Amino acid sequence: MIRKAIVHAALCVLMCLILVGCSNRPQPKPELPQIPPGQQEAPQAEPEITVFMHETGEKKTMKIEEYITGVVAGEMKTDWPVEALAAQAIIARTFTMEAMETKGGVPDRGTQASTDIKEFQAYSAKDVNDNVRKAVQMTRGMVIVYQGKPIKAWFHASAGGITATAKEGLNYKEAEPPYIQSVQSPDDLAPEDIQNWTIIFPKESVMAAMAKMGKKVNDISSLEIAQKGPSGRAAMLVVNKNTEISAPELRVALDSTKLKSMLLDKIQVNEDSVTFAGKGYGHGVGMSQWGANRMAKNGKKPEDIITHYFKGVQVEKRWN
Repeated sequence: MIRKAIVHAALCVLMCLILVGCSNRPQPKPELPQIPPGQQEAPQAEPEITVFMHETGEKKTMKIEEYITGVVAGEMKTDWPVEALAAQAIIARTFTMEAMETKGGVPDRGTQASTDIKEFQAYSAKDVNDNVRKAVQMTRGMVIVYQGKPIKAWFHASAGGITATAKEGLNYKEAEPPYIQSVQSPDDLAPEDIQNWTIIFPKESVMAAMAKMGKKVNDISSLEIAQKGPSGRAAMLVVNKNTEISAPELRVALDSTKLKSMLLDKIQVNEDSVTFAGKGYGHGVGMSQWGANRMAKNGKKPEDIITHYFKGVQVEKRWN
C-alpha cells in the first residue's frame, strides 16, 4: 500500500512538472487575419490626346501637358504672374478632362479637343513663353474635382467685382453645381473699358438677335430687367412689357464681345437704338482672370485662387 502511494505521489509530481513545463514554454502566436493589400493606385501616366487643329484642319496627337501649355498661352496674358497662369493651367486641364469624361471631348471632330475657341478652348502655341511653361510644369497633372469628379471649370475675363451663378450667367439648364457660388472678386486691375462700359445697338440689331432666339417683335418700345440673379446680373429681360427673353442668351445673340456682361447698370431705349451700360467682361461664372491676376499679385497661390472661386472642391494630382 505504501509503495502504491509513493508511486501515485511520484506520478502526480511528474504530471505537475510536465504541466509547469508546458505553461512556461513559449506558445505559438495566433495567426492574424490577412489584410488585403491597399487599393491605392499608382499615379497614371500622362495621357495623350488628339486635337483638331482648326487652322489647318488636321488632327494631331500630343501629350496633354503640351496641349495645356498652348491653351494657357491662348487664354491668358502671358506676362501675368506665374501663379495666375498656373491657376489658368489647372482650369484648362480640368475643363479638358471633364469634357473628355462626360462627352468624349469634341465628338463632331472625332477628337478629344479642338483649337477652335467656339468648340473648346483657345490655343496659341506661338505665344508660349517661359512664364507659361513654368506655370504648366508647377501644376502638372493637377485637376479640380468635386466628389472625385472633374468640375465644370468655367472662367471669364472679369467678374466686375462679383461672380455669377451658372443659372444667371449662362442660363444653365441643369441643377446649379454646388461648387459654383456668387463670390466677391478683386477685379480692380481690369482696364477701364472693362470696369465700366457703355454700348449702343441699333434697334434692328436687337430685334434680329431676338429673332434668332425665336422671339420676334416689330419694334422695341421698352426693354427692362425682369429678373436678377444672386450677383445682381440680369437673368431675364422683358421687351415691350410682354415678351420675356433670357439675358445671357441675348448677350450671345447680340455679340458677347460687344455686350460684355449682364451686370448692368442701365438699359435705355432710344428712338432708333438701345443703350446698355454695365461692368465686367464675360458670363461671370467661375474664375475671373483679372481677379486671379490681382490675387496672384497679392501673394496667393494657384490653389488659393481656385478654392476662392470654386467652393468645396479639391485639387488632386492625376499624373506625375
